[in-house]
Amino acid sequence: MAPAARPVRPAGDGRHRHTLDGLHVAQVLTRAVLPHMPAAGRGAIVNTASEAGLRGSAAGAAYTASQHGVVGLTKSLAVLYRKQGIRANAICPGGTRTGIAVDAEEGAHGPAALAPHFANLGRVARPEEQAAAIVFLASAAASNINGAILPVDDGWSAV
Repeated sequence: MAPAARPVRPAGDGRHRHTLDGLHVAQVLTRAVLPHMPAAGRGAIVNTASEAGLRGSAAGAAYTASQHGVVGLTKSLAVLYRKQGIRANAICPGGTRTGIAVDAEEGAHGPAALAPHFANLGRVARPEEQAAAIVFLASAAASNINGAILPVDDGWSAV
């Protein structure tokens, strides 16, 4: 029997804005580089979303929504700018060794609530492994890859 669903905890404005930073940063950086790419006749945008952008059970609701936004932005850019030679792809890291603190609060998005969804996490990646995927997607070796959302998660998204 599945555990009882917990209500989505309302986030304060500051916390909500912080949660949406990943989407905001992707939009701001895209606006900064995109005007320079058509003149070159090519370009590659590689966003970093998250495993949370592939499913609804990898993180809290607000963070998951923001990561789905990064995925949607990436796919839209791929379609809108492909005729100008501009590609847009994203990686969706799974568990990665970082210094990011985990909110251990016992709430709707705390570790106790999310633990069952991490049972198939697999090996936790080093940041260099995520960077290698980004370098590949930005390279000429990926010249016909556009609109791809690449999980870099040791198979976690395949479960």
